[in-house]
Amino acid sequence: MPDIYRTYISRPERLRELVHANADKKVIVIDEVQKAPELLDVVHSLMEEKRDWQFVLTGSSARKLKKTGADLLAGRAALKYLHPFMAAELKQQFNLEAALKYGMIPVVVDSGNPAAALQAYVDLYIREEVQMEGLTRNVGNFSRFLEAASFSHGSVLSVTNVARECVVERKVVEGYLRILEDLLLAVRIPVFTKRAKRATIQHPKFYFYDTGLYNVLRPSGPLDKPEEIGGAALEGLVAQHLRAWIDYSRPDCRLYFYRTSAGSEVDFIVYGRDVFWAVEVKNSVRIYSRDIKPLKAFGKDYPEAKKVLVYRGREKLLIDEVLIEPCEDFLLSLN
Repeated sequence: MPDIYRTYISRPERLRELVHANADKKVIVIDEVQKAPELLDVVHSLMEEKRDWQFVLTGSSARKLKKTGADLLAGRAALKYLHPFMAAELKQQFNLEAALKYGMIPVVVDSGNPAAALQAYVDLYIREEVQMEGLTRNVGNFSRFLEAASFSHGSVLSVTNVARECVVERKVVEGYLRILEDLLLAVRIPVFTKRAKRATIQHPKFYFYDTGLYNVLRPSGPLDKPEEIGGAALEGLVAQHLRAWIDYSRPDCRLYFYRTSAGSEVDFIVYGRDVFWAVEVKNSVRIYSRDIKPLKAFGKDYPEAKKVLVYRGREKLLIDEVLIEPCEDFLLSLN
C-alpha cells in the first residue's frame, strides 16, 4: 500500500518499533523488500539482538539492493528462489498442453482466463516494473528487445544480432539482459566443460523463466512453423522444472548444456555430488536413431552419465542405454 511504502521509506527505523511492540510475534514477513532496501539494516540490527524472531524477506528484484549497496545479511540469511509451479506440485491437476501454452506462473494457473492473465502479467508487471524502477529510459526499445530475445529462447543468444534487430548498441542489449536476470525473468545456462575431450563452444543458452512468458512474447504468424515454437516451449518447460528441482531439492547440483564446436549438442546436463544426467528434449511422438546420437556420443566421453531422452510419446523405452521417457512422466518425477 502506498502509505505503508512511504512510511518505511522515510522512517525505516519504524520497523524496529513495530517488532518490539509485538514481541510475541515470532515470524516477520516483509514483501517486496527491494522497494525499501534500507530496511535490511534494521533487520540486521534486530537479528543481532538474538531474539526468537524469524524474518522472511521476499522480493522480485535484486537490482535495487545491489545499486544501494545495502546490507545483504551475508552469512546470516539463507537465500532461496521461488519458481513457477512444478508438475509434481500440481499432481493430477498438471496439464502438459496447458503448461506449454500458458506456462506455470501461479497467478496464471489459478486464473479462470489464463490467456488474459498472462497478457496482463506481461503488460502490467514486466513493462510497468521496468518503467517504475527506472531501469531503462526507453521502454519502447526494451519491448522490442523482449520480442527479439524471444527468438533465442532455448538457444545461444547472439547479443550482436539482437542489437542489430533492435537498432541499439550492443552494450544496451547487455544491460537489458542483466535487467531480465536481476528481475529473475530470464537465465543464461553455461556450457558443461568438465573433463571435456572435445572442443566446446563458450556462449551460454538463454531461457525465459517460464514457457508462458516465452509464448506471449514470441511473435508468430503465417511464416512461423508451429513445431519450432512448440519445440522451444517444451525445452523451456523442462529447463524451468530442472532449475526448480535443483533449487528446492538438490542445491549441490548445477544445470548446464553441452555443445561441441562440431555441433553435437545435449540440451541439459545436471551435475552434482551424486547426480550426473544428460537430458535431451524432443518435441515429437516418435524417436528415431538419429535422435539419440548426441546422447550416445556424450556417453562415450562421459560413461558415468545417465542418459535420458524426453519426448511427447507415451511409451517408456530403453534404447542403447538411453532411457526414452514421456515428458509428462519425467516432469512429474521431479519432486
